[in-house]
Amino acid sequence: MNTQTLEIIELVTGGDTAAQPVASIVVLHGLGADGSDFVPIAQELDLSAVGPVRFVFPSAPVRPVTINGGYEMRAWYDIEPPDAQGKRREDGPGLRASQGIVQQLLNREAARGVPPERTVLMGFSQGCAMTLLAGLRAPQRLAGLVALSGYLPLAEHTAAERSAANQQAPLFMAHGQHDPVVVLQRGEAARDALQALGYRVDWFTYAMEHSVCPQEIADLNGWLLQVLAGR
Repeated sequence: MNTQTLEIIELVTGGDTAAQPVASIVVLHGLGADGSDFVPIAQELDLSAVGPVRFVFPSAPVRPVTINGGYEMRAWYDIEPPDAQGKRREDGPGLRASQGIVQQLLNREAARGVPPERTVLMGFSQGCAMTLLAGLRAPQRLAGLVALSGYLPLAEHTAAERSAANQQAPLFMAHGQHDPVVVLQRGEAARDALQALGYRVDWFTYAMEHSVCPQEIADLNGWLLQVLAGR
């Protein structure tokens, strides 16, 4: 699959759709949602100090999801239930395929005039996993990665496969303290693994479940203004 076959919603801040964006934010939704899921949250952000910013909201392909009884829904990759020993099994081929899609989305922004160093990759839950998978392996330096309520997929391969270009890219990581879907400990494990590899992680937790809260949006707004401040 390529970006031409994806359903994509776009929003340019500032109201002038003809203005050339000075930055882009690619937002990856969670399991069963679609590209429209984070549009209202993006509309709450005030990035006017940066200039026009293009938000890109792709919808994941529709596929059967094992943990949901094989029901077809939008998903970046399949999720299987843990095995008898409680070990989590990962959909390596699905993750790798969507990694390619995400990289194509980043390439698409560069082709439209927003360089990688002015592009933020952001995701929630499954989209967070894809942000960390693709963003840490992206061959060109990104402005930053935003990882919300997720975890680090294929963690044992990160050290060998990470891109030197993004070793210094800042990371905003946030998680709900009462998250029953992706428990806080999985987010903390991702944070610890990335910090051990030398990444600069800004870590936030909130008194919420598997969701987004107003304080998180405010903190994210401030962080985005910082990483996108330079032109």
